[in-house]
Parts: sequence; structure tokens; C-alpha cells
Amino acid sequence: MKTARAHTVRIVQGLLAAIAFGSGMPRDGHAQAYPLKPVRIVVPSSPGGGTDFTARLLAGRLTESLGQPFIVENRAGAGTVLGNDVVAKSAPDGYTVLMAASALVITAAVQRIPYDVVRDFAPISQAVSVPNVLVVHPSLPVKTVKEFIALARRQPGKLTAGSAGTGTSPHLSLVLLETMTGTSILHVPYKGSGQGMIGLLGGEVALMFPSVPSAVQQIKAGKLRALGVTTSQRSIGLPDVPTIAEAGVPGYEATQWFGLMGPAGMPRTAIDVLYKATAEALGSPEARKLLMVEGAEPVASRPEAFGQYIKAELTKWAAVVKAAGMAQQ
Repeated sequence: MKTARAHTVRIVQGLLAAIAFGSGMPRDGHAQAYPLKPVRIVVPSSPGGGTDFTARLLAGRLTESLGQPFIVENRAGAGTVLGNDVVAKSAPDGYTVLMAASALVITAAVQRIPYDVVRDFAPISQAVSVPNVLVVHPSLPVKTVKEFIALARRQPGKLTAGSAGTGTSPHLSLVLLETMTGTSILHVPYKGSGQGMIGLLGGEVALMFPSVPSAVQQIKAGKLRALGVTTSQRSIGLPDVPTIAEAGVPGYEATQWFGLMGPAGMPRTAIDVLYKATAEALGSPEARKLLMVEGAEPVASRPEAFGQYIKAELTKWAAVVKAAGMAQQ
């Protein structure tokens, strides 16, 4: 069975095959102050999800443009908290960075965490904005959001929903739907989106809210049924799938995002180099095509703008968690 992980690896291998790696010097041949050695990109989830896909795509482009290897390291666990904490406690020298996901701000509202999202990280650039998508196993007898909600109301607490972990964007997308529809669905956290998708494909759980990039191929292959995307506008990767708002839950909206961050105190020179290279990478025709085909939209915001966006997200999801009665654990 092909999984989202296999699809991600195939795409990244194709991208890397087209890249002529540098030899420790930037493409214009001039000396540079940063980076002077390999850079580690920590992905706080398992291989196969949208965070991993984005990190690997960027790693290839940054390796080519900055002349040093950018190495992806998956550190899954605790709803992304383990990987986030690794970076928060790393030396702030620019050689360990985080491919952060929406879960960075969501977990701050849901559970006690060993770091402060604003104080302990240095924003570099939001990379992409991604819709989640409500998908169900084909065995579930529903074809629309309204049919799904009706079934969930008839069977409170019986339907099972996988997620990338407690406090992740897929989890809070579920919580928001429950809150707005008066339904109760059993949450089953996995150690990352990739493992959650495997569980869903195998019938261990009935539904999930993965990112569009990590689910689109399984949807197109008929192995999962898409009922609605979580953003206010339809996804470019799944243009025929309605938004959850238009399919029966007016006002519903949840956007997943991924972006680069470093530990607090990271040199401004390194931040600026990585921001510029990230913006160039996401603006390249190859990267834009890969992202948009998968349903991810390039953003490449400046460090200051990314920092303000993170603060706004913290406020939004804290309110959702409070409304749902989810006390910190």
C-alpha cells in the first residue's frame, strides 16, 4: 500500500535529482559568513505529513542555494512538543532550526509545555499555508459533511478520529467542529500525521483532519473520501471538495501552517540569510508547482510578520480551547 510517506519521498527525490548541490559556497561564488557547516532542520512529527513534506522540499532548495547540507531530522512525540523543545533548548547559533507547525501555538493552549512560544523561539519565515481536510475511511457510510454530522449525532462518542497528536492542528480542527456542531467524537492521537494516515487507511480510525498535501494522493486514488476542507476558501489541491463552512457549518475555519523558526538569541545575520533563501526557494517555479499541486500555498513572510501571526494564532486557539472546556494537562 502506498502511503503519504512514500509519496512525499518520491516527490523530494525528484526535486533533489534536479538540483546540482553546491560545494560549500553560494551560487555566485562569493564567500559567506553563514552557513559554514551543515544545518539541521528538526521536524517535530513523523515522516509523511505536511510538516515533513515542506521541510524536505525546503532542505533541498536551501542546500543548493546556500552551499551547505540542510539535513531533516524527525523528532516526533507529544503532539510536536518533543521536537519543538529540542530546538528551543539548542545552541542559538543558526545550525539547528525548526520546521514549526500550527501545533506549536495550539499545544500552548491545550497542555503544559516546557518552553514559551514567544520567548524561546526566533521566527524566520512562515513557509506555507495549508488547509486541513476532513477525510473518512471509505467504509463509513457518509458522503457529505451534513451526513457525517448527522451520523456523529446519532452515535455520540462512537466515531473515532485520528490526529497527529493532542494539540496539533488536525486535533483542534476536530475540536472546533465538535464545538460548532454539538457532536462528540473519540480522539485517537498518533505520533505524527504519517502514522495517523496509516491508521486511517488501515481502518483503525474512521476519520481524520490531515493537511491536504499529506492526503491528496490517497483521496485521488479513492482510498479516502474527502468531505470538506477547513479553510474559508476551497483548496487549489482539491478544487472539487467544498469547504466545511459551505457544506453545512457556516463560520467554520481552521488553517494549518508551517514555517521556519530558530531558538531565541539566534544571530540576526543567520535569520536574514535563511529568510531570503526561503523566500527565493518558495518563489521558484519548481517549488511553487510542487506545493500548489499538493494544495499548499507559498507564503514566505518576513520574520517580524511571522512573529505577529504567531501571536494572533496563540490568541485564537486559546479561545477555542477555552470554549471547548479543554483544561491544560
